[in-house]
Amino acid sequence: MTIDIVLAGARGHGRWHLENIRRLQEKGAVRLAGICELTPLGPDELPEGLGQPAQSADFGTLLDETGARIAVICTPIPTHTDLALAAAERGVHLLLEKPPAPSYAEYRRMADGVAKAGVVCQIGFQSLGSHAVPAIRKLIEEGAIGAVSGVGGAGAWARAESYYRRAPWAGKRRLNGVDVVDGVLTNPLAHAVATGLALLGTTRAEDVTGIETELLRANDIESDDTSCVRVSTPRGPVTVAATLCAEQPGDPYVLVHGSGGRITFWYKQDRVLVQRAGHGPEETEYGSTDLLENLVDHLTDGAELLVEPDSTGAFMKVVEAIRLADDPAVLPAGTWRLLPEEDRRVVTGIDGLVAAAADTLALYSELGAPWATSKEVGT
Repeated sequence: MTIDIVLAGARGHGRWHLENIRRLQEKGAVRLAGICELTPLGPDELPEGLGQPAQSADFGTLLDETGARIAVICTPIPTHTDLALAAAERGVHLLLEKPPAPSYAEYRRMADGVAKAGVVCQIGFQSLGSHAVPAIRKLIEEGAIGAVSGVGGAGAWARAESYYRRAPWAGKRRLNGVDVVDGVLTNPLAHAVATGLALLGTTRAEDVTGIETELLRANDIESDDTSCVRVSTPRGPVTVAATLCAEQPGDPYVLVHGSGGRITFWYKQDRVLVQRAGHGPEETEYGSTDLLENLVDHLTDGAELLVEPDSTGAFMKVVEAIRLADDPAVLPAGTWRLLPEEDRRVVTGIDGLVAAAADTLALYSELGAPWATSKEVGT
């Protein structure tokens, strides 16, 4: 059975979805029936092999006219809930990009509306489709690294100043009175937070007992670009440190700490390193299940859905804590420098701090960063 799809948001990251839909269309699993964009895609923007899908700026009309069974939503964060509900009201199933919403209230409105409509919604945390995730959980359950004390996450990435000019909502906390919350932990490195929570088995909202945040920025933006968060759970803390101002950008990872070893997971590579007492280091590369393909398989063959909305509740508690936090502190002059040839700002020493936070489960302020102050949010 071939399933018709409408893609909302086909530029920017949406181009990745276009290519992925083409891959599945070549397999006969789906057909791109429509594209929703404010300005229609030109012939040079549509990958070969996708035919001539209908195009419209009116999402609801496009769903009605195409009769699509799945909508992929890859639009600005503040639009996610309304578009998801527009699809759900028409009985259309969803792949909704992360973060699912800019606030916990909007997330609940989306999740409750989708459940009431009886449609299926997959949240686009692709790292949770990695086969490494259940493999690591099994290692933990078997006691391979002893008693687990917590999970750290590290993301040292680089983004040019132009990154924040790519869209009106980029780098904003609010826009025209509406929450956006486009910060380093809630959008570009959101996977580090969600994956850390998943490995500890604390993915639901009720698993979160406290949140501490340290939000900072080197760039001339509203939101944060250099931050850390510590999420308290009954199974231990999840501490994630991230920056878009790295000195030497590298692949992000999460790190499970145990009394008898540790497990490092580079989630963009599906690569896992197990280090434990009495054994040599063991490195394994895993496969990954594409989340749109998983959604299609769920609808056609009953495969288990990998990332339901409720399994992102703990992540959304983090988004809410960041939304409610004070505006990010401006990093003082002299703590960062501009690399003109790369059009980006670099925070001195941040790579080491990010790695140390993941390694010790400590916040920047606890690691001695003079510019960091902690804010605790009760839940």
